[in-house]
Amino acid sequence: MFRLGGPHSVHLIETSIKNWTFTLDICKPLRKTKNLPDQDECPNGTRVCGIKYVTNIADNRTVQEYVVPIAGEYTNSNGRNLNPDVTPFKGSDSHSDTEKEGFRLTLNGGRYPFDDRKGMEQKAIIEFLCDPSTDGLQGDEPDKREKEEEQPEKHSLASRDDHDDKNDQKKDLRFISYKQETDNLKTLRLEWRTKYACPGKRGSGDSASGGYGFFFWFIVILFLAIASYLIFGSWLNYNRYGARGWDLVPHGDTIRDIPYVMKDWGRRVVNTVQGSGSRGGYSAV
Repeated sequence: MFRLGGPHSVHLIETSIKNWTFTLDICKPLRKTKNLPDQDECPNGTRVCGIKYVTNIADNRTVQEYVVPIAGEYTNSNGRNLNPDVTPFKGSDSHSDTEKEGFRLTLNGGRYPFDDRKGMEQKAIIEFLCDPSTDGLQGDEPDKREKEEEQPEKHSLASRDDHDDKNDQKKDLRFISYKQETDNLKTLRLEWRTKYACPGKRGSGDSASGGYGFFFWFIVILFLAIASYLIFGSWLNYNRYGARGWDLVPHGDTIRDIPYVMKDWGRRVVNTVQGSGSRGGYSAV
């Protein structure tokens, strides 16, 4: 899943002049934007941040209205924790999950207003759906605003592109809903189609096995076979012939001769290579 790391954004168009941008990073906290006041950005430790924008019809200028920390690890502020929860669809009690392949990631810790103990609780639920045809980055929208400690291309709020639901249909990461689901809880729901949610892909790079390859398992099996042969042969020699020491080991004489055989073989190779550089004893005319 580390290949899906980094900031990614999705949009919600409420009206022609009001819209949201939700930015998330499933691997680490979002980085602060350079030269942006703290009140205009989610606090340190945020993994999922929502920003509402309003466009002024008079001058067609887009400005931030407010920001909502939806999920994150805020141990130094109010003790609010991310508490990530991963639930595979396979074996789920929900009937709607039986047709899905992948898993659901729930991230907690957000609240709005953040410093108000009576504020609305926030959380994000991301459904990672298995899709072998994509890496999950189709239609990706990284956060292009200039970040602290790095200098990417500048990107102003006024020049931010708008995206409608039709365009979202072409994206691997899609907005589903953002609404109040209980008396004091508002939930952001996203859907992410990617091959890394498929069995054998989770937590791996491009390996189809999701773990070690054929060569690794061949070496393991060969090692186990040799170990089993030596152990069984030693046990047999001990019980049948009362052997001790090197005599216990099957073909012990051969094994003891291996270093000498290798040394002799190496000497032959060196002599052969050195001999190939001569002219067979003939002198120049």
